[in-house]
Amino acid sequence: MTTSDLDTGGAAPEEKPRRRGGGFGRMVVLLPLLLFGGLALLLLFRLFAGDPSIVPSALIGREVPQFTLQPLEGLNEAGAPVPGFSDTDLKGNGVALVNVWASWCVPCREEHPFLEALARDGRFKLYGINYKDKAENARRFLGLYGNPFDAVGTDRNGRVGIDWGVYGVPETFVVDNEGRIVYKHIGPLNEQSVAERLMPEVEKALAGKPAS
Repeated sequence: MTTSDLDTGGAAPEEKPRRRGGGFGRMVVLLPLLLFGGLALLLLFRLFAGDPSIVPSALIGREVPQFTLQPLEGLNEAGAPVPGFSDTDLKGNGVALVNVWASWCVPCREEHPFLEALARDGRFKLYGINYKDKAENARRFLGLYGNPFDAVGTDRNGRVGIDWGVYGVPETFVVDNEGRIVYKHIGPLNEQSVAERLMPEVEKALAGKPAS
């Protein structure tokens, strides 16, 4: 008699039935990990493979969408109400910068001095889209930091922002004399982005060159 016979009583051990759905269960566990890994790779690509402020837009080279924005209630400049604006104001009236901003947007405060500097350049107009904001907060913001805009329209529900393809605030668009969007900048403007990206696009628009 062998040791194996003593341990098992001479009978072969019964094989345990296999559980069904083992592969499916593993997939359920692995799926969130795979999704997380994919998002992490995308984030790393955005950080190291390019500038996140430069995002391709389907609107580049196209006319601005049709819209009408009411003026910011109670906003006055030199004793006169600051007007709202529409798409027709951006056609045939020279090059324009359209800045999307809000009083609750911290980066908007960081970029505001650069908008003030741009407003002193008389070759183009500066328009502001006040995005999902309260009128009293927006007025307080401009009263505190200054109003660089020739016109300010209120996009209270964000509908116009959607039509412009806005990802978030702040964003700045360059619009040529024909009313075409020729450049889009995502995020706050700073000294480098104004000098190296925004102003070269403005110069091209002023020269009547097409969008790149």
